[in-house]
Amino acid sequence: MQLIELKNVIKRYPNGVTALAGVDLEISKGEFVFIMGASGSGKSTLIKLLYRQEKPSEGEVYVGGINVAKLRNRKIYKLRRKLGIVFQDYKLLPKLTAYENVAFALEMYGYKNSEIRKATIKALENVGLKDKLRSYPDQLSGGEQQRVSIARAIVNNPKVLICDEPTGNLDADTSMEVMKVIEEINEKLGTTIIMATHDKEIVNKMRKRVIVIDKGLVKKDSQKGRFKSEGI
Repeated sequence: MQLIELKNVIKRYPNGVTALAGVDLEISKGEFVFIMGASGSGKSTLIKLLYRQEKPSEGEVYVGGINVAKLRNRKIYKLRRKLGIVFQDYKLLPKLTAYENVAFALEMYGYKNSEIRKATIKALENVGLKDKLRSYPDQLSGGEQQRVSIARAIVNNPKVLICDEPTGNLDADTSMEVMKVIEEINEKLGTTIIMATHDKEIVNKMRKRVIVIDKGLVKKDSQKGRFKSEGI
């Protein structure tokens, strides 16, 4: 079984919109995958299915061997312990330092203080922010804040890092700095990366696998893909 599998996944919303119209998809351990598509294409819905923010109307979604579609609400935490999630807007707690924001994720799971300290410092080292442990979010640049959120997402050594438009609030140069951090996590830690993005320039520079969603279906699936005017 692949690390992630979607089998004939359909997602209909109560308002009658069909966001996904029969998606089949496999992602292997250690892959780096971009998910692209216009607004309303079904891209965001696909991402949300992976961490059980949404449930499929039909079909099966497997993440790390867990059938997400059949997962009871009280068991969702077991799935999310296998995942790291990075959002466009950082979602840092403003009254906590960089260290405290990252450590908080482990505190919620009941880790020992010694384990928390070691893992937190390592995670911040992995994103190049060991010298910003005591800095608060408002003392950090946008790129640094996003790197703290990445550190928080990887502190528990997840199998999969899901990134939902992680460079959407950043300029081009800062975006590439963040992308290099994510690429290093993929290469050095072996973490599977799944990233939703609109940024064609990043996709073209990174040359990773690219999946294009259009009208709820997989339109293109290219290894080392580039985004051209006519598609991938």
